[in-house]
Amino acid sequence: MRDKDINAADLSIDELRELIPQLQQLTEKYKQSEAIQKALFDISELANSVSDLPRLYPAIHDIISRMMPARNFFVAMYEASAEMVEFVYFVDEFDELTVREMPSSGLMKGFTGHVLRTAEPLFLTKENYEQKRAEIAGSMELGAHPVDWIGVPLKRGSQVMGAMVVQSYDESVRYSEQDLELLVFVSQHIVNAVDRVKSRELTEKTIRQRTRQLREMNEELQEEINERQKIESLQQALFEISELSAGIDGEMSKFYGNIHDILARLISAPNCYIAIHDKDNNSLRFPYFNDEKELNIPPREVGDGLTEFVLRSGNAALIDASYARSLAEQGELSESVASNMSQTGNCWLGSPLIVEGEISGVIAVQTYDETQAYDLKDLELLKFVSHHIATAMERKQAAEAIQEYNQQLSQKVKERTEELRHTNDHLKQQIEERKEIELKLIHDAHHDSLTDLPNRVMFVNRLELAVANKKRHPENHFAVLFIDLDRFKLINDTIGHHAGDMFLVEVANRIGQCIRGHDLLARLGGDEFVILLDSLESEEKAEQVAGRIIKALSQPYVLEGQEMYSGASIGIAIIHRSYNSADEVVRDADAAMYQAKFSGRGRYITFDKSMREKLLEEVELENEFRHLLREEKFECYCQPTVGLYERQWQYIECYVRWHHPTLGRIKRERFWQVAEHSGQAIELDNFMLSQLPALFEALDKDPEREEARVAINLSVNHLLQERLVRQLLKYIEQLGLNPKRLIFELDEQGLSGTSQHILPALKRLQRAGITLVLDNFGSGLASLSYLYSYPFDYVKVDHRFIKTIPASKKNLKMVQSVLSMSEHLGFTLIAEGVKNKDQYEALFNIGCSYGQGAYLGETQPLNQLLAAAPKDTKVKNT
Repeated sequence: MRDKDINAADLSIDELRELIPQLQQLTEKYKQSEAIQKALFDISELANSVSDLPRLYPAIHDIISRMMPARNFFVAMYEASAEMVEFVYFVDEFDELTVREMPSSGLMKGFTGHVLRTAEPLFLTKENYEQKRAEIAGSMELGAHPVDWIGVPLKRGSQVMGAMVVQSYDESVRYSEQDLELLVFVSQHIVNAVDRVKSRELTEKTIRQRTRQLREMNEELQEEINERQKIESLQQALFEISELSAGIDGEMSKFYGNIHDILARLISAPNCYIAIHDKDNNSLRFPYFNDEKELNIPPREVGDGLTEFVLRSGNAALIDASYARSLAEQGELSESVASNMSQTGNCWLGSPLIVEGEISGVIAVQTYDETQAYDLKDLELLKFVSHHIATAMERKQAAEAIQEYNQQLSQKVKERTEELRHTNDHLKQQIEERKEIELKLIHDAHHDSLTDLPNRVMFVNRLELAVANKKRHPENHFAVLFIDLDRFKLINDTIGHHAGDMFLVEVANRIGQCIRGHDLLARLGGDEFVILLDSLESEEKAEQVAGRIIKALSQPYVLEGQEMYSGASIGIAIIHRSYNSADEVVRDADAAMYQAKFSGRGRYITFDKSMREKLLEEVELENEFRHLLREEKFECYCQPTVGLYERQWQYIECYVRWHHPTLGRIKRERFWQVAEHSGQAIELDNFMLSQLPALFEALDKDPEREEARVAINLSVNHLLQERLVRQLLKYIEQLGLNPKRLIFELDEQGLSGTSQHILPALKRLQRAGITLVLDNFGSGLASLSYLYSYPFDYVKVDHRFIKTIPASKKNLKMVQSVLSMSEHLGFTLIAEGVKNKDQYEALFNIGCSYGQGAYLGETQPLNQLLAAAPKDTKVKNT
């Protein structure tokens, strides 16, 4: 046929006859397409309308039956994870399904299993049945032998979820490839419909379950709400009862009535009464009685009633007619009461009222209606109410007792008021006296008892305010003057402490005249005073004040009829914003004062950063000193003291030298100052003593040095306490040293201020056999007193006197004078620091016997001396 339109009028009859089969074929295809569309529409409608799968599969069967013969039809769903196959729908003329669900392993060998396994459709006819069976190895027959059999997989994507099968047992009903194609085409839409119904079924099931859960939860919540409402009403009632109990003012009948009203809101309490047990008369009285049948009840003796049963048992009781009959049979209740309760259907609740540990009465409620019987919850509620009523009764009794006591007390108060008035007058007088004492204590706590000046506490408080003021107002100027008096210890030691106190008072007066009224002068203790200069015009004003003070204090003092002189060393610290506390200011002023004292006394010095650096250097020196002493790394040197006539050793002095890695050689004065300040002077003495056994051993090996004596410098701290002297002698004994070969040299300046304490110690050392030397004579302030007062065997004249002779005739005369005194006082003079021939000859000519210095004998390291000792000489016991 041509592709263009054909006009039927132009065709012949034969040509029309040729077109009839084609038209019939087109008609059949159109009907088939229409049937498929109708089926798909029906399946879609099913997916939207059917809510569960059991209704879906029969409807699908009906739709398929309208498209093709399908009297025998089943659907098998495959669960791969569980390896199970379920026949969700099964209709067959010959076979009957006995098991709806079976393992997939038993089904996979059949044709249905082949469809599930391969995910491909299968078309069997009686003509190809055996061939297909042979091709599908191991296929087995399940059920009756069909004429035609079509199975298509139900797939969701590439996953097989089941199979759909139609079959025919009738020779007249045969299937074609078109039926197979139709079934394959429809299967996918059936899968979609099944999924949608499953989803809807699951959703509806979930909704039903959730609805049921919500309904159950709602019922539980409603029950809880009802229960909470009951509890709230109960709590409100109990709160009201508690308020009634706390607010009772003596009208008990009103209280009982309010209790009854509250009880009536909680339980059925149309009838209520309270019975009180009068133990003296063994009777019951009823202060409150409210009953439907009786207006009131008179007091009565204790009998066998319901109230008496609770009084005897001491426990709350719930009694109905049957329980009353049981109590009557036990003899606990009278027969008349039990009979009356049976006739009236009475139900009774009673609870004891316990006051001060004893049962004082009973509260009871009762009903005459059998429909309003009480339960255990009502009993527990009544027990609680009885407790509050008992509490109220106890409060009432206490209130009456207090009222009676108050009346008695009122009279006593009246009697005591007059006594108290007199006592009060006396107390007022004592209070005034105590106030005066308190003010004096406050004054004493902030002032010095001797001079009546502010003390350290008050001064530091004021200074803290000044430091804070400087931070807020940099334009304000403040300064602190730290004053240390000269010769105060000498005044104390020579003319007594009373004169020392008078001296300090006079010093305070003189300083006070040198400062302004708003400046603060305070005494820190001893001979130390501090001044806070407030609102200075300039920092130079502080130095002017210091100059006036030094001038005023240098004037003579008349103490105990004697004229004495003193002076002062003053350190000045200008307050800057960098200071954070009063202690920092006092520390720097103190440091400046020490610098002034070491610079020659009678002067003032203003603190600067270099002093702080020097202080830090001192701290560093002290730390390194401790380290070297602990590690015993100090270098020991020896220098002989020689006779000027025979040039022979008198003894050898052993001492320590300190070579600092950055500061170089530390002078002996500074060395001992560091030792004293660090508290290590005694440890240094012990270190030197520990070096002596080896030195004695080396000396004894030399025949010329046998029995030679050795001297060390001894700190005066060893002599301040008797205990320390004993420890020193014991240590010498432990080292195996012969005291007669030991010489202790004591520095004159170290003895200053401690002279009155060391005389017994010096005598004890001499008794032990130790030789004593006064070292650096002439460097202190009271040297002559040491010559007369203390038993020194040798006196060393300070090297500063020796270095100027013979040029200084004055110093030579002084040495000659001391030499003359030595003949009368019994000591031997040693000239220290002889460095040349002229000094030697001048000393020799005036009759000095002994000297020490580089000209007479070089200083030699101890290690070198020990190394040079002979090796073959027998060592003597020292």
